[in-house]
Amino acid sequence: MTFTVWLSLFTICILGAMSPGPSLAVVAKHSLAGGRLNGLATAWAHALGIGIYAFITLIGLAVVLQQSPLLFKTISVAGAGYLAYLGFNALRSKGGVAAKLESGEKVSVWQSAREGFFISILSPKIALFFIALFSQFVALGNELSNQMIIVATPLITDGLWYTFITLILSNSKVIDKIRSKAVLIDRLSGLVLIGLAVRVVVTL
Repeated sequence: MTFTVWLSLFTICILGAMSPGPSLAVVAKHSLAGGRLNGLATAWAHALGIGIYAFITLIGLAVVLQQSPLLFKTISVAGAGYLAYLGFNALRSKGGVAAKLESGEKVSVWQSAREGFFISILSPKIALFFIALFSQFVALGNELSNQMIIVATPLITDGLWYTFITLILSNSKVIDKIRSKAVLIDRLSGLVLIGLAVRVVVTL
């Protein structure tokens, strides 16, 4: 794989990671409510899900999804259900930023990692992203070295981006400023998550 080809792959991956959505909301929630370690666990568990999608695309599941609408709809509905669940909890501040900051409840690292992984692996947006854009690089995966690069690039890019987000949000000065607006953050993130879930179902 030439550097130019890799650069185009990296550019697509970083733009995908930077696009606002439920992944950012989940990483932000755990960084603010649980602290830096929880945020990092969320970030890299999310990145693991990204790596799994990259591997699946590489071995041809993108073709299976395109040829099996029922399978793709099942994945989409599961993802929409999880988004709606997170959204309703945020609206009620149950498990959201406000509840954790007010009660001082410690979120386990495992809980943070689990939520980061599921928001990644059940996201129809990420599935569509890899099918529409990432699959163009599958033809380069005829050598082991290229296969490793194709899988590692989106995984590491995603992990490093959300690590950067975590380091910013887990700063004590930032937490103090956000504490008074935690409920508003929950309400807005809840509406966004539910809106995304509705959009997924409507567009099936």
